[in-house]
Amino acid sequence: MSKQGAFDLAFGVGGKIGKDDVLSAVDKYEKYHGYYGGEAAERKNNYTDMVNKYYDLCTSFYEYGWGESFHFAPRWIGESLQESIKRHEHFLALQLGLKPGQKVLDVGCGIGGPLREIARFSSTSVTGLNNNEYQITRGQVLNRKVGLDQTCNFVKGDFMKMPFPDNSFDAVYAIEATCHAPDPVGCYKEIYRVLKPGQCFAVYEWCMTDSYNPNNEEQKRIKEEIELGNGLPEIRSTQQCLEAAKKAGFEVVWDKDLAEDSPVSWYMPLDTSHFSLSSFRLTAVGRLFTRNLVSALEYVGLAPKGSQRVQAFLEKAAEGLVGGAKKGIFTPMYFFLVRKPISDSQ
Repeated sequence: MSKQGAFDLAFGVGGKIGKDDVLSAVDKYEKYHGYYGGEAAERKNNYTDMVNKYYDLCTSFYEYGWGESFHFAPRWIGESLQESIKRHEHFLALQLGLKPGQKVLDVGCGIGGPLREIARFSSTSVTGLNNNEYQITRGQVLNRKVGLDQTCNFVKGDFMKMPFPDNSFDAVYAIEATCHAPDPVGCYKEIYRVLKPGQCFAVYEWCMTDSYNPNNEEQKRIKEEIELGNGLPEIRSTQQCLEAAKKAGFEVVWDKDLAEDSPVSWYMPLDTSHFSLSSFRLTAVGRLFTRNLVSALEYVGLAPKGSQRVQAFLEKAAEGLVGGAKKGIFTPMYFFLVRKPISDSQ
């Protein structure tokens, strides 16, 4: 787990964006979203710019509060957050049936926390695809620290136009990443193209559940909060995602919302009514401390102007995630395993 401290957080805000340009980047990012009057069509048309701005602005906050793996997980009673995250990653490796020496693709890999865990767990060579230069640079540093820089790598590229030949990989997975795609069918078709025939793709998707009512103003506001705070063009339903995979040519092996049977709620680390020393930075007290810290660092010029606004929309995202989970209208772990047919007729 990353040992990110206050100064790492301060100096990391903005990523590859110039420190003097962070505030204007925050302005532009916020205006993409429905919470501030933006339209889904504009977010989809400008998804590369929107998602890159999001991760430049937010990656240091993620690593400071969450560690190297930027995702949620179902959790057993007595299990720590970090243990549950590792188990969630191991589950993907087991579902894919990974074998030593195989070439695996992580679509939308962040700074590579899952990539490193899955590579060590399965003795595979994992390539991380990411369109954000700052995250790739950070991931390369972390790979070198643990000695995986010779067997695992990062490639800069758009998952709507992957820079790989057909039939390149023995397995592909995505963890809470393809929700950033403007068109799920197009994204899944690219995954289909680079996957070898007869092999599998496994994914955790952020989705609205069947309980979501788009005509309910409170539920619509929650959805917009999640989209704003997480750089999403539009959150799709579970059925939309599964149908998109079928349209891309995949055969469905099985699917399930893994949040449904989690003994400990996946959103507990974000719930302000919960306190945990092991996840202190995510608690209400920890967030208050971070808020004041960011304010002070911005005031003295160590953190760029706009840092507090990034903190604010991430807080808004947390409220939306918890609200959506409690109402049963949102899940961050709709899982499906699909296979590319051996005789590919496409």
